[in-house]
Amino acid sequence: MSQMLSMTDVTVCYDNVEAVRNVSLSVDEGQIVTVIGPNGAGKTTLLMAAIGLLASRGSMVFRGSDIRKMSVEDRVERRLCLVPEKRELFSDMSVADNLLLGSYSLRDRSGVQKTLDEVYDRFPRLRERQRQAAGTLSGGERQMLALGRALMAKPALLMLDEPSLGLAPLIVREIFRTIASLRDLGVSILLVEQNARAALETADYGYVLETGEIVQSGPAKDLIHDPRLITAYLGGH
Repeated sequence: MSQMLSMTDVTVCYDNVEAVRNVSLSVDEGQIVTVIGPNGAGKTTLLMAAIGLLASRGSMVFRGSDIRKMSVEDRVERRLCLVPEKRELFSDMSVADNLLLGSYSLRDRSGVQKTLDEVYDRFPRLRERQRQAAGTLSGGERQMLALGRALMAKPALLMLDEPSLGLAPLIVREIFRTIASLRDLGVSILLVEQNARAALETADYGYVLETGEIVQSGPAKDLIHDPRLITAYLGGH
């Protein structure tokens, strides 16, 4: 199994304060890796550095290339994609146009319609609402649209920032089923999530980030039974 993303001793500063400190993690091809931890731990900061929106120190290699000095556009063109926490959809534009925007980085346009059809097959509700403005969708549908738009870029690695945030439990289960099914397409996933139980149930491997540092890591099936994590993040069950 080849390595998709490798971050080594990554440090990210905000106003001279280290928000993320000497973090090392990796994602293998076809693997779902999750980063869990409390609010303010630096989880989102880590993803922002990986996509190139924040400057960082340390090593960052994606599909064999050093990406640390690459622009966001170059990273996306290499098929590294981020679905941000706020989803950042264009509310006044239709569902279909939001999805098509996701394919802007593809130089070869010949497969765009096929990819769009695949996204509609994965999210039938988006097909039903393809002419609706994105701003009229429910929270769950907006998350599906954000995921669908990212899939339009044919990602090799998809980074998801808090995909369950603000969603009803039933919708959360549906979103996590979708995330798990993407692994079958060969998409690798780096998942940042406060719903630690759902994240660890879905992931292959997990990292625990606290105050900007990795304090624990291991196979997700082991972490979910760890007494310290159960007390801190898994609701004590």
